Order: sequence, then structure tokens, then C-alpha cells
Amino acid sequence: MNLRDFRRAGHTPTLLTAFLYFDVSFMIWLLPGALANSIVPDFGLSDSQKGLMVAVPLLGGAILRLALGLLTDRIGARRTAIIGMSLTTLPLLLGCFWATSFSQMILVGLLLGIAGASFAAALPLASRWYPAKYQGLAMGIAGAGNSGTALATFFGPRLAQALGWHTVFGLALIPLLTTFVLFVIFAKDSPNQPAPRPLRAYADVLKIRDTWWFCLLYAITFGGFAGLASFLNVFFLTQYGLSRVQAGSFATLCVMAGSCIRPIGGYLADRFGGVRMLTMLYLAASAALFGLAAVPPLAAGTVFMFVAMAMLGMGNGAVFQLVPLRFPKEIGVTTGLVGAAGGFGGFFLPTLLGLMKQATGSFGPGFAAFAVVGGLGGAAALTYASRGWHGIFIEKNGRAQSSEIKPSPISILPEPQPA
Repeated sequence: MNLRDFRRAGHTPTLLTAFLYFDVSFMIWLLPGALANSIVPDFGLSDSQKGLMVAVPLLGGAILRLALGLLTDRIGARRTAIIGMSLTTLPLLLGCFWATSFSQMILVGLLLGIAGASFAAALPLASRWYPAKYQGLAMGIAGAGNSGTALATFFGPRLAQALGWHTVFGLALIPLLTTFVLFVIFAKDSPNQPAPRPLRAYADVLKIRDTWWFCLLYAITFGGFAGLASFLNVFFLTQYGLSRVQAGSFATLCVMAGSCIRPIGGYLADRFGGVRMLTMLYLAASAALFGLAAVPPLAAGTVFMFVAMAMLGMGNGAVFQLVPLRFPKEIGVTTGLVGAAGGFGGFFLPTLLGLMKQATGSFGPGFAAFAVVGGLGGAAALTYASRGWHGIFIEKNGRAQSSEIKPSPISILPEPQPA
């Protein structure tokens, strides 16, 4: 791939501001997970309550992504992002000045879903500027904003130890407002944005079988990445007896694996085919999760977690190499739906890990369940679903078709046929 041609094909300032918006929003979205080891002692939470507290922002993001996905297609990704950043100030102010109980933190976490919903605006904003052959790389760069999770896990515990966890919520307003100003100045909507359609027309997307397949696939990759990222601080402190700052450092190392490698997943999907790449990534993630299920010592556990997060992060890029190809005119609402599924997956994973830890006294059964259902189940689901995609929007070798998609984006694809 010629990177010079890639730069000429789209709008670099918009791509970079979409990345920045997503990055800062991700940092804010997962603050409860990053600050969990400082919040938990104040409220005396059980293992299941810890899992719920760090999972609730993911649930809020899943719900609100649907709304932002609709807004993106109706009023444009740029305006939607500006609204999202403006509303994100509310939970930060509440976290700083108001949240003094577990129930109040649950409400703050739900409202932080506004930041998590940034996905539904940031990715369409970038995607609409680039042709099909560059979708994997463009979406990978914009989606690498999930590296904001690493900012939260690294700086959050340190700032909380020095200044208190309430103050960290207030300090997060600084990067948010800075990003807001840069975004307003440099981000632009693509001239290729389709005209708004009647709201009832978006229900047609739900009638398409592929919508549900992509929701399942992304619930595994993104749900796994975000769910683990929100739980890593708790995991490293509880399992290995690390300090809060040490747990944050180990969590950051693993989060960086998934976020920094995400663009590579999109690039490799462009080069070798999204289906082929995604299948391999599911299987590799499953193997790493089975390693974690044995609850190994710290060094081995870190390696397994690093690999699992890297595979899931690359899987995010591979999934979203395929989505814009299948749904070029409904990318906003489809991104919202698929992103919402990812948020729901992320909500269930830390909740499951917390419940299994409380019930069995070990994190092993939770990791084993995710390895089977997520890794192996995801590979099997993709193998079945993709048999109906060949010749429609991907070639026999699994790569994107070079010509424009011919079927109507709201037509129902045929059932997958036996190979």
C-alpha cells in the first residue's frame, strides 16, 4: 500500500481529529475501571460489585451508541461529535463534585457512556473520506483512539494516589475541552455523506442477517478488549497483590497491545482479507485466554493477557474493515448498532469475571468461558456467516472487491450455502 496515495485519498486533518476525539473519549469512558482500586476501599465493594461498577460505563456506551449512530446519519458525524463532547462534561463534573456512594458511581458510570458512544461518530467521520481499498487502514487509525484506555490506566492510579480519585474526574475536563477546540477547527464532514433518510428506514438494517453477524463478531472482539481493559486494574491487584500504581502499569502494558496494534489489524485485513485475518485472531485469542484460565504466575499471566488484548484489538480493526464494505450508505447507524453490541459484550465480560470470582474464588473459570464462547465460538460463527459473503462484497480470497458494491445495502443476503 502506498501511504502517499492513502493521504491523498482522504482528509488527514479529519482523520487525526477523529482519532483524537475517540482517544480522549475512551480515556474518559473507562475512568471507573482505571480508578477502581482507589474507589473500592471507599465503598467496601464485593467482587461482584467491583465487576458491576467497572462494567456499567460499557452498558451506558452500548445504549447511547444507538442514539449517536442515528444522529450521525441524520445531522452528520461532525455535529454529532460536538454534541457528544459537550454532554460528556456532565458525568465528569458529577464524578468530581458529587459521587460519594456506590449507587452514585453507578449513575456516573452510565452517563460516561456518552463518551463511549463517540465510536458511532468518530469512525463514520473518518470512513466516509476514504475509498473501499483504504477502509481497513483508515478505520484502524481512527479506531486506535482506544489507546485512550492506556492513558486512563497509566495516569489514573497515579493521579488518584496523589490528588484523590474525585479530582481525576475534574482533571479529565482539560484534555476534553482541548480536543473540543481542535475538533471544531479542523474536522470536516465528507462530501460523500448520504442524504438523511426517514427514521423508519433505519429499521431495515435490523432485517439484514449480516447486521446481526457483525454485532456478534464485534461483541467478542471489542467487548473482550473493552471489558478486559476496564477490569485489568482489579485483576492485577486482586490476583497478584500488586500496589494500585503497579496494577495500573501492568494494565497499561496490556491495553497498549490491543490499542496500538489495532491499525495493523485493519491493514492486514485490507491486504489478506478481513475474514481470513479475523478467523486467525479469534483462534489466537482463545489460546491466550485458555492460558489465563490456568491462573499462571505474574510473568506468564502478563504475557497471556498481552497476547489476548493484542489479538482482540487487531480483531476490532478487522471487523471494521468489513462493515463499511457491506453497509456503505448506512455506515453511521450500522456503526452505532455494531458498536452497541460491542459495548454490551464489554458489559457482560467484567460482570461475569466478578461473579465467577466471587462464586469460585478464582478468575480461571471466567477466562475459560470466554475462551470457549468468545474465541472458538467467534471463529465458528465467522466461518459459517462468511460463506454467504463471497462474490457479494468480498472476493473468493477474502479481500474486498475493487468494484463498488452492487446489491442494495438494505437487501437481505441469502442464507450461507454449504461449501
